[in-house]
Amino acid sequence: MLLFLDVDGTLLPFGASRPYPVYEPEFAPPVAAAPPLLTRIDPSLGPRLAALRCELVWATTWMDDANVCVAPWLGLPQLPLVDWPDPAEESAGGSPVSGLHWKTRPLVAWAAGRPFIWVDDEIRDADRDWVSAHHPERALLQRVDHRYGITGADLDAVRAWVDANR
Repeated sequence: MLLFLDVDGTLLPFGASRPYPVYEPEFAPPVAAAPPLLTRIDPSLGPRLAALRCELVWATTWMDDANVCVAPWLGLPQLPLVDWPDPAEESAGGSPVSGLHWKTRPLVAWAAGRPFIWVDDEIRDADRDWVSAHHPERALLQRVDHRYGITGADLDAVRAWVDANR
């Protein structure tokens, strides 16, 4: 089972009115040339994501920087990443669907008929409807609140879905 994972707003919270925690765990290695906001990402998420027993895949505009910066911070190995089509290719792939996130079609294509979970802060009902109509397997689109990023409740929902769909 695939788990597509966004970074901004999902692992890296932003937009809250309160101060963000800064994580400086002993077990997270220093990351060369790491973005200063990296310390907003809770490194305990790495083992919790790995425990889901899914194939983790970066679904982020961070591209390989997710493997260079975020994966070591979380204690995760290098992960495959979705290679996004350029906008010209995307528009050639079919007519636009109102309200559909630009990641939706590429993620369904990348899944290639396999069950998947997509965790992101920008998922909308249009994405759920489109995936339901165009993906032959089960899929969970778990929207997280960008102000707090992925929470224990989000992970619990993902874990329950994985357990029910194995």
